[in-house]
Amino acid sequence: MKNPHLQSILVAGALLGATTQLAAQESPGSLADLLDLVAEDRIVESAEYRERLGEFEQNVARQEEILEITNNRIVEQESEQSQLSDQFEANEITIADKREVLRDRRGDLNELFGTLQGVAGDFLSTFENSLISAQYPGRSEALEGFIEKAGSTIEQLEIEEMERFWFYMHQELTESARVVSYNGEVAMPNGDTVSQGITRIGAFNAVSDGQYLRYSGDIGHLQVLPRQPDGGTQASAAALESATEGFVRVGIDPTGGVGGQVLANLVNFPTVGEQVRNNSGIIGFIIIGVGVIGILIALARLLILALVSVKVRAQLRNTDNLNKNNPLGRVLLVGETNPDVDTETLELKLGEAILQETPSLESMLTLIKMIATIAPLGGLLGTVTGMIQVFQQITVYGAGDPTIMAGGISQALMTTVLGIVVAIPTIFMHTVVKSRADNITHILEQQATGMIAQKAEREAQA
Repeated sequence: MKNPHLQSILVAGALLGATTQLAAQESPGSLADLLDLVAEDRIVESAEYRERLGEFEQNVARQEEILEITNNRIVEQESEQSQLSDQFEANEITIADKREVLRDRRGDLNELFGTLQGVAGDFLSTFENSLISAQYPGRSEALEGFIEKAGSTIEQLEIEEMERFWFYMHQELTESARVVSYNGEVAMPNGDTVSQGITRIGAFNAVSDGQYLRYSGDIGHLQVLPRQPDGGTQASAAALESATEGFVRVGIDPTGGVGGQVLANLVNFPTVGEQVRNNSGIIGFIIIGVGVIGILIALARLLILALVSVKVRAQLRNTDNLNKNNPLGRVLLVGETNPDVDTETLELKLGEAILQETPSLESMLTLIKMIATIAPLGGLLGTVTGMIQVFQQITVYGAGDPTIMAGGISQALMTTVLGIVVAIPTIFMHTVVKSRADNITHILEQQATGMIAQKAEREAQA
């Protein structure tokens, strides 16, 4: 039996021998060769080190040269700064002296330039939004330069500049009394800018293609009003554009000089229909619907009663030929069909016949009266709900901004107005319809009483 430790030593020795043989094959040769290689590497590294050291020493010398040049420049700049500071102080003294000389020489011109500056400032606010500036652009910019120069203590206003300002003032006064036509840029409501004919009515309004325009100096060109006046006013504006002579009646903004801002505010004010649509709410629309139903019912009943009244009056004129197509004919037929009854019985039968005709004559009167009564109550309900909404908004947002509460207040007031507006015509129609029904009923009772009186008279004579 073999020793296992001995076997392990033999295997390790074999592996070491193989490894040594492979290393000997891959090595440069011998230990002397290895030392030669190490020596060669040290020589190469020494040469590279000396080369880098030489470059570093050269860079150090170059940096010292640059630093010296920089220091020299600093010294030169400090010397130049000192000279410029002295020169600046001397120039300040010279400028002050020159200004004093200029002030003395200008003398009374300072007061003149101050007056011109103030007047030009007043005219600038007029020029910026004047319709005339839309036809003659650039006046505001020129006037701003004029004002700046008039207030300067260095620059001097020239006679030509003062004459130009004088021309602008006279141009504004002259053009404000003229009606002229010219071509210019007009901004449409959709944002497009087109070139078309413009008719300017002094400094009051400008129209183009039958539409009124407005002008803003910030934009620099005319704009079509998003909402136009009524059709008659637009038609007169179109007639003015096509006129070549004579007088044409046309609507203008009487404020003038602001490009029709008052006109723009008036046409932008919501109409009655818009106010009703925007502020009625659910209760308001219910009131409107109920009012429309009541008016339609009243008109229908009035028409029916008018036809019945015509038939009754026709029957009244021809009592010999009784007809069942009208209440009077049916009531009188009761007396004709009962000639042998006594007076009291005839009276009862005629009363019964009149009572039978009354419901058809007074049909829907109760509903019309109910609508006339409910409409103001609906308006009161809308007022209460609108005020509740206002108080809720005050609770959430506070009372600092009145526009927040405007919606609830508008709804409260609008429903009240609608309730009254519905109640007034409904009550009127109810009165008219009831009066017409009462007139017919009165004719029936009158004829029935006359028939009873004749019956009683015949019985008395017999």
